[in-house]
Amino acid sequence: MNYKDITPQNLLKITTLGQLRAAGYEPKSVKQELRDNLISKLRNKEEVFPGIWGYEETVIPDMQRAILSMHHINLLGLRGQAKTRLARMLVELLDEYIPVVAGSELNDDPLQPLSVFAKHLILEKGDDTPVAWMHRSERYTEKLATPDVSVADLIGDADPIKAATLKLPYSDERVIHFGLIPRSHRGIFVINELPDLQARIQVSLFNILQEGDIQIRGFKVRLPLDIQFVFTANPEDYTNRGSIVTPLKDRIDSQIITHYPKSIEVGKKITLQEARIHKEQQQIVTTNQLVSDLIEQVAMEARESEFVDAKSGVSARLTISAYENTISAAERRALINGEAQTFVRVTDFLAAVPALTGKVELVYEGEQEGPSIVAQKLMGKAIRNQFLNYFPDPDKQKKLKEQNAYKKVTDWFGEGHTLDILQDMPAAEYNKSLNSVPGLAALVDKLHSKSDAQTKLFLMEFCLHGLAEHSLISRNKLTAGLQFKDLLSSMFTMPSFSDDDDEEEDYGSRKKRK
Repeated sequence: MNYKDITPQNLLKITTLGQLRAAGYEPKSVKQELRDNLISKLRNKEEVFPGIWGYEETVIPDMQRAILSMHHINLLGLRGQAKTRLARMLVELLDEYIPVVAGSELNDDPLQPLSVFAKHLILEKGDDTPVAWMHRSERYTEKLATPDVSVADLIGDADPIKAATLKLPYSDERVIHFGLIPRSHRGIFVINELPDLQARIQVSLFNILQEGDIQIRGFKVRLPLDIQFVFTANPEDYTNRGSIVTPLKDRIDSQIITHYPKSIEVGKKITLQEARIHKEQQQIVTTNQLVSDLIEQVAMEARESEFVDAKSGVSARLTISAYENTISAAERRALINGEAQTFVRVTDFLAAVPALTGKVELVYEGEQEGPSIVAQKLMGKAIRNQFLNYFPDPDKQKKLKEQNAYKKVTDWFGEGHTLDILQDMPAAEYNKSLNSVPGLAALVDKLHSKSDAQTKLFLMEFCLHGLAEHSLISRNKLTAGLQFKDLLSSMFTMPSFSDDDDEEEDYGSRKKRK
């Protein structure tokens, strides 16, 4: 009988060492497992890291080369670049089940026992030694590196209570309480944020990576561990908090550089895949492609912004949270107004400021440009850049004079008219307000005739925001929303969109004054 041909269901019926030998089982290292299963997937044209977007030509080939080389791996990159997710997905390249000596805490291979417990049990029972089966999901261990992690946590230490209970000397291996790394024998062990690990703790990993064994205190204990190590690290940590000690870095075979999405399309795939949008929200809120484009554009702008610390990076979690906030803003309005359905507006996108403020590290925290103002500026830049993908360039239109596509709209505001777009404005009022601006609906109809009614309304509002970003009209903050008006008159009345919240004018008091 060939062990390789036995199905997982039949494998579980093998319960003793004798049955395992009879089945033709041969020990295999964890790195060999990863290599063999990767080769099988590549030959069968199977996707190796499903759901990982933007790495198809960069990180994933590097990962595959490292696995084929049977290397320990360090994933180096800024926050929010799927480093931990990649590490966790390596589990799928392990064999579905492996045999272990039943009751062993080090996952001993029945044909290559490691612990004293397993060796004594096999010596005592021989072919009748009980065998258990470990699923690949149980062979993954992850530890976040923090300053309080000790050598005992990772490798182990002598347990005085065990020594006293079993009446054994400290030199006996049976009194050792093994740490996370020995317990990960025949599996994958991941250390997240490696530079945060104290240098003396990093030193304790030298021998494990180079020789595959551990040493606990001064005891003559040598355990040739079989572990696939994966580390993650942030380049920022090399300077701000800690560093990877050079001899340890030298022992990590492959260092793979991760990166952020290089295009809006890739970013959208990641955001839509990861965003947690509840069924109730999906039933109530309708969205469109431009909303996703705007959100991804914000991340692009943040990564290029002079106000945001480039060393810290801008996590993909920013766009995910911003998308969730945008949908929730629309849902909240529908609930308040008792509407069964609603569609996302530009004001919903602008309401996602809280999703940005905690995810961008400013170059000068607490200085003139606060997180909220920076977030609003980034959103404004996103609108400005995306505007040119949907409407004519305002700078070029200015030269056309009478043929200017925006002339009717800007002239109406120039006559002293204003338009308030409030966050919680009911759909009927929102529709009426936008259609009150002469030429706005006709402009959208001309450029986007195939769009549905809801998308056209969104584009009408988007057009006003775009004109404000190009300084053809002004956009000012109200307590409950925004007001569009003529650019010149706004200079003498109300603060601009990017001014501090303290300077906002209360909408209710302004309405009373009118």
